[in-house]
Amino acid sequence: MHQNSSSFLSQTQTPRRHFLMGVAGAAGVFATSQNNAWGYQSAADRPTFATIGLRNQGWAITSKSFKFANFAALADVDAKVLEDNVGKVEKGQNKKPDSYKDYRKILDRKDIDAVMIATPDHWHTKIAVEAMRAGKDVYCEKPLTLTIAEGKLIEKVVKETGRVFQVGTMQRSEFNNQFLLAVALVKHGRIGKVKKVTCGIDSMESSPVIPEAPVPEGLDYEFWLGPAPKVPYRALAEMRQGYGGGVPLYSNGHYSFRNWHEYSGGKLTDWGAHHVDIACWAIGASETGPSKITPVSYKLPVEYKDGHPTVADRYNAATNFEIHAAMPNDVLMVITSEGDNGILFEGTEGRFFVNRGKITGKPVEELKSKPLPEGAIEAIYGGKVSENHTENFTAAMKSRKQPISDVWTHNRMLEICHLSNIAMRLGRPLAWDPVARVIVGDDQANSFLSRESRKGFETQA
Repeated sequence: MHQNSSSFLSQTQTPRRHFLMGVAGAAGVFATSQNNAWGYQSAADRPTFATIGLRNQGWAITSKSFKFANFAALADVDAKVLEDNVGKVEKGQNKKPDSYKDYRKILDRKDIDAVMIATPDHWHTKIAVEAMRAGKDVYCEKPLTLTIAEGKLIEKVVKETGRVFQVGTMQRSEFNNQFLLAVALVKHGRIGKVKKVTCGIDSMESSPVIPEAPVPEGLDYEFWLGPAPKVPYRALAEMRQGYGGGVPLYSNGHYSFRNWHEYSGGKLTDWGAHHVDIACWAIGASETGPSKITPVSYKLPVEYKDGHPTVADRYNAATNFEIHAAMPNDVLMVITSEGDNGILFEGTEGRFFVNRGKITGKPVEELKSKPLPEGAIEAIYGGKVSENHTENFTAAMKSRKQPISDVWTHNRMLEICHLSNIAMRLGRPLAWDPVARVIVGDDQANSFLSRESRKGFETQA
């Protein structure tokens, strides 16, 4: 595998905060009062939420939503995780939520207005579809889907039910709005005509052989697998430390699910769902897609045959990659595991780099003397700018308009990530029809656009 030729090193040295003062209103205008939840002024006036899936990001989106919603119930298939989070939510809102192992008991309740879904990816679509059909609005973590067909189904059900649906691509709202600034810089021509955009999304780790192991006490592993194939639980004794800790470092379950195609799509759909999203938004590709996906270089941690891993005892998502996507208007999108995590925009008149910690480059420096027009950031966001993705969601619930991270734009960019994984699994470029949303002239590749669910866990179309 060769090194990616795009270097981020020159873009990572300068702090970003003082550059933003040239933007009309600066950061203070973007911030919103924690006491003004888009019209929900009191606890009694706030919507009632429930969270399904509570480890890590499930707790993160719940805890930052306390000032916008009341949490009446929680669900998780791990009894210990459920118990721990019931206690944390009770402490956070001064009221104990009800708890369930089976999320369907939440959907049966008429008092719950919306659900927040933070399960592993392979559960997202089934729960989201059932929640909408039960009359609930939905906030679902990214990546929204396991397959492209699932995305189309969710779009269909949103349209049928009229529910409000926020995807958890929080870079559209949070991180000091510097991703909004990046989009505004591109759309206001500050780098001229865009020629190339590089999304650095980090590499994925491989694993040793992971043996079969006893299911952890309190985990309903059968229910955790759900729509995925029935396979033995696997884990090594070494425990994970730090973020996501308290579980085996190597397993086919908690935290490590992103390393398996059975449950997720590796870094392509993890970090890719964030950075490819912002890139597509900036270059105006949120309603279309690439014409071709080319896996320039990549490394799969196990052998594949006909697009499927030949062993079941190790992680199987790509560890390293450089993917080229031919985007509209002759823009080249590069998705790479090399270099700094973030997005490098390059045009005929300049370039700049943005990630969660900084936004750097000459077009950013020039904001001090040549600020963007007043209201530019608000125009990108579509109105009042939030620093909290849930705030935008609750505002949309009240207005009955779709929020900043809608399912249609999310699915369009996520198709690039899904197609990249298919191209690596099959070892060849893919031609894509962004209108018909099918792979051109490749029946085998098209068979990967959907996936059969395990019997008893199907999603009604």
